[in-house]
Amino acid sequence: MEKTLDMHAKPVLDKNNRLAEENRNLFAEKKVFVLNILASPGSGKTSTILATIEALRDEFNIAVIEGDIASSVDSEKIKRQGIAAVQINTGGACHLESNMIARAVEVLDLDALDLILLENVGNLVCPTDFDLGENAKIMILSVPEGDDKPLKYPGVFQVSQAVVLNKIDTMPVFDFDQGAFVDHVRQLNPQAPIFPISATKGTGVEAWADWLAEKIRAL
Repeated sequence: MEKTLDMHAKPVLDKNNRLAEENRNLFAEKKVFVLNILASPGSGKTSTILATIEALRDEFNIAVIEGDIASSVDSEKIKRQGIAAVQINTGGACHLESNMIARAVEVLDLDALDLILLENVGNLVCPTDFDLGENAKIMILSVPEGDDKPLKYPGVFQVSQAVVLNKIDTMPVFDFDQGAFVDHVRQLNPQAPIFPISATKGTGVEAWADWLAEKIRAL
């Protein structure tokens, strides 16, 4: 059974990876840094994106691609901040794919952009296998989700260049062992920095935004 599933998955991934490489070449040509944001539903992806935009918008031109199974609620929030946003509704698919990104960027002026934030569909499993042509993947975990998530979903922590721990203002309310969480992440991904933040209150956002800004400038 495992072999059959692999045979079906490989052509899909091969095609996705070919298109991802085309995306990557286009982004490199246009000198646009693309960040693929992975997280569970309710972790605060959109609030983190909004806080990141607020921290970086004076220096960089930013656009957002929103991936959801349905609705345009999040992209409308982004547009109200004066930021270009493209909505992708997957209609049930649990992740974004490189062909979706290729279509989405057609409506963006890449020559005028420095940073594209890709909000992937809320899921800690499927998106890890699909290269979108991004420069980096990061993942957001919120305190209410629990400190054991790296043990349950190791793959997403292993592929991420950074980990954002959101909603730290709720730490007193939840039984979250931050030391254990950091240890779990370090075992899976020793290089990835961990940024504890409260996106809605602004706590810790500056350190996270500085890390991202360095990556964009290096491009």
